[in-house]
Amino acid sequence: MTKLLKNSWALFTGYFVLMVAHGFQGNLLGVRSVIEEFNYLTTGAIMSGYFVGYFAGANTIPKLVGKVGHIRVFAAFASMASLSILIHAVFVNPVVWTFARFITGFSIVGIFIVMESWLNDRANNRTRGQLLSIYMFITLIGLSLGTLLLNFSSPEKYEPFILISLLLSSALIPILLTKRKAPKFKKLGFIDIKGLYKTSPLGTVSMFCTGIIHSALFTLGAVYAASMNFTIFEISILLFSVTVSGGIFQWPIGYYSDNTDRRIIIIFCTFFAAIFAFLAITASGTSLENMYLATNVGIDKIMFFIYVVLYAGMAIPIFTLNLAYVNDYIPKEKFVAAGGGMQIIFGMGTLIGPFLCSLLMNKFGTNGFFIHLLFFHLVIGVFGLYRITKRPYEDNPESTFTPLPRNITPLGIELDPATGTDISSPEKK
Repeated sequence: MTKLLKNSWALFTGYFVLMVAHGFQGNLLGVRSVIEEFNYLTTGAIMSGYFVGYFAGANTIPKLVGKVGHIRVFAAFASMASLSILIHAVFVNPVVWTFARFITGFSIVGIFIVMESWLNDRANNRTRGQLLSIYMFITLIGLSLGTLLLNFSSPEKYEPFILISLLLSSALIPILLTKRKAPKFKKLGFIDIKGLYKTSPLGTVSMFCTGIIHSALFTLGAVYAASMNFTIFEISILLFSVTVSGGIFQWPIGYYSDNTDRRIIIIFCTFFAAIFAFLAITASGTSLENMYLATNVGIDKIMFFIYVVLYAGMAIPIFTLNLAYVNDYIPKEKFVAAGGGMQIIFGMGTLIGPFLCSLLMNKFGTNGFFIHLLFFHLVIGVFGLYRITKRPYEDNPESTFTPLPRNITPLGIELDPATGTDISSPEKK
């Protein structure tokens, strides 16, 4: 393993720097959009632009990697991502920002695909799980540190945008200087949405709703906090806590899901997430006049932070629970193909999540953010209760819960040692 880490230091270093920039930029734009007094609908459309680009890139970039190679694709898209963040600083316009977010999403998924396919090429059955753990750890730490960079300078200034551009550009350096040859790109297989729904209706519906939830949580969370008069420091601490909590809670939740009916854990998590979302509303008050928690640290503010952290701990692991649950009903050789299909479903949810959330915030005020989260958690929970009455519990010893970052691609799912290395399409089986 030491030799593998030594040979992969360039990948992990570049990826870590990229994650710091990635964690910084989305939240910076959320805060800046409040300062610029963009309305909620406009902000939601801007944030959705990222996921449209991400979804489009996920379906087109693999072919590009196969034609021109990993290093060229990584360099090109890291440069595009660096350029797109500067566009935000120069042109403060909602239409331009939406287009720039599209470029960012398209570029970032290209970098993810290169990173994960490269790691898979270097992994074997003895090191695959360890590499996935390191990948998860770097993702979590990078995103968390990125949120703290909100304190670097005022979002109204151009310096934060330049810093993000510098980080994205510097992520290129270790990759371009590595002596290791790039791997040959493997063709990914997919299971269509209809087939996934037939295999697992709950897993499919839950993953779609999870995409709607997570995209709103991670793009409009900063907008919510800024609109509620939190200071920049408090916003960064809140977002940092959300990211870390989501990572920490994955381990105990995954352990229990592997030892019982996974549907029970999904329902438990989603209903408790709904409860904590409701409690966050009660702690924040029902209007901006009741929510000046930034001016004094009282019991309401403390409880609000606690509720949001507990919410994240329940909500974020649902992504991986969905993957594990679908795997409970398919053979091992189709795990990665199913993971690719589930990512498409998750991506469809992310396309509309921020915009739907912004509609509710426009209708009900700032706390429409938590109303959005609460509603879709209830949808998952109610549908889960219904499905329990329709299908008996089946144990699949080959399927296990593996903590995964929410931005993982099908190639990253292949790092799970339970999937092996076969990612050919199910039609070839």
